[in-house]
Amino acid sequence: MNPRHITTGRALFFFAVLVTLSPTATAQTYPTKAVRIILPYLGSTEFVGRWIATKLSAALGQQVIVDPHPGAGGKIGHDLHAKSAPDGYTLMLAAPPLVINPLLTDKSGRDPLRDITPIAVLGTIPYVLAVHPSVPVKNLGELVKLARGNPGKLSYGSGAPGSPSHLAGELLKSQSQANILLVPYKGATFALVGAMSGEVDIVISAASAVVNYVNDKRMRALAVLNTKPVDSLPGLPTAAEAGMPQLLVNNWFVLAAPKGTPPAIIERLNTEATKIMQATDTRRQMTTLGGDIMVSSPDQATAFLRDEYMRWGRVIREANIKAD
Repeated sequence: MNPRHITTGRALFFFAVLVTLSPTATAQTYPTKAVRIILPYLGSTEFVGRWIATKLSAALGQQVIVDPHPGAGGKIGHDLHAKSAPDGYTLMLAAPPLVINPLLTDKSGRDPLRDITPIAVLGTIPYVLAVHPSVPVKNLGELVKLARGNPGKLSYGSGAPGSPSHLAGELLKSQSQANILLVPYKGATFALVGAMSGEVDIVISAASAVVNYVNDKRMRALAVLNTKPVDSLPGLPTAAEAGMPQLLVNNWFVLAAPKGTPPAIIERLNTEATKIMQATDTRRQMTTLGGDIMVSSPDQATAFLRDEYMRWGRVIREANIKAD
């Protein structure tokens, strides 16, 4: 056989191998088996997780199953995900505890992005600041004025130390430069009940949790702590419109993979997740939660998480908040 033919044949063989192992080929063959999405928390995160799993199953041509592992503020699910193989077959739906929990203990110092590769921000559920009807204010500006003029007289109810409702209250105090008394409850639901009964004056809660009580006049909503209004509470101004643009509090959902997952798989999942979240039926489902669609690239998702980590870190340090 002509040596030139042998050389050419070998070259073609190795070229074929390289093509097979290329990132594009990896994305085209993935997935070849079932994919699981770890859910470190329940509630709205579970709702969104089950929805995205069902839709991804159809998009990827393989079963995508949810794998709930709640407990310890999400740490159980976070740790399980971090130890999983970075092959695209174990994902996680993250929420604010991912970036908040490592900030709550002096011993941690752990970077929440160390063990994950963000795929996409899927959406947000904005929080709403509401007061008991007996509080003599009609908007956020009037509340701030009242609080500043009566230091320590107004109170806000929150869940456990370091919970979103607690951090939201501390952010309100920081941004308003007002002395507002913290009244902790066993959970955010109990804090909302406390506000409705008049035990506390103020509560900051997810829009989906407070909307019915606002509509039946048991609570008065003053502002949505978001960059845009919410459909479920038409006419309610944003905090920015009330002169407090930094008063932003959202529950968010970020799809993530373990660190080291091939970029081609991350891009494939981002593409499919973006299509799913922009679909009409998904938008309708998010509306039932009082939420908004918020799609992103992997790099944008990484920047989003980093910003949330830095922002809440400042609040936690300034208020000297510690975990129980």
